[in-house]
Amino acid sequence: MPSLDGGPEQVNRGRNAPSAPLEAGLYLVATPIGNLGDITLRALSVLSGASVIACEDSRVTRKLLAAHGIETPMTLYHEHNAQRARPALVRRMAAGEAVALVSDAGTPLISDPGYKLVTEACAQGIKVTALPGASAALIALQLSGLPSDAFFFAGFMPPKSAARKRALAELAAVPGSLVFYESARRLAEFLADAAAVLGSRKASVCRELTKLHEDVIEGTLDVLAARYKADGPPKGEIVVVVAPPGAADAGQAADRLDELLKAAMARFTLRDAVDHVAAESGLPRRRVYARALELGGPQKEE
Repeated sequence: MPSLDGGPEQVNRGRNAPSAPLEAGLYLVATPIGNLGDITLRALSVLSGASVIACEDSRVTRKLLAAHGIETPMTLYHEHNAQRARPALVRRMAAGEAVALVSDAGTPLISDPGYKLVTEACAQGIKVTALPGASAALIALQLSGLPSDAFFFAGFMPPKSAARKRALAELAAVPGSLVFYESARRLAEFLADAAAVLGSRKASVCRELTKLHEDVIEGTLDVLAARYKADGPPKGEIVVVVAPPGAADAGQAADRLDELLKAAMARFTLRDAVDHVAAESGLPRRRVYARALELGGPQKEE
């Protein structure tokens, strides 16, 4: 059995053995996000020739290795043990070993702690090499039908609505498509918050990419939110791509802010109205307060 603790076992190279030993260093290896056929020949060679494979979940990585007859030892490296595991991996590379870093699926460092290992390796003068391959974010962008010349990868948004709205508000002016990862069970809530903050932008919900039941559902954020609220959480892994802002979006956002403020100021003191609208919209309180004054609110908060 391959070791899971990063010990000094003899490496069994498997049937995909490289023609020459790998140079010491860190190899960032992209793995399939669903279809096991989406692995490069170079990736197989490095996984076979590495001294050890650092992975998030050995059970997941073992399936990929078994499919290709690779028996390289594995050691765990994930967000919960990274601080403890990182120094040991750096020592191994400094001692002349080749470490292959993989995530459970896709390209390492995208929504995982791998960048800290890269930072430490670079600080120690250790060679770092990246092997390109599958990435759910890029595949979703390709399939979304939305502009791909400029985009911002935002990863996972905060799970709580108020924090999520604040994070979305910070992205509202980004001049490119927005790419998010989201859990299926929070999808409807995320889409509703995105519609509230970003307006009725076009978006695509990309599900189970590269897998048998892959699908891409297009619509505006509000329509998609209503759909998934009615239908319930979908199955599988989700990537959401949202269109860039346009002049219409900016106008809609301004109109919505004014509507919220007018309604709130009719019910509350200025202070409470601003607090209420800032929480509802996710916009900075300072901006909401300034607009409230422009709309004729008292010059001082009660």
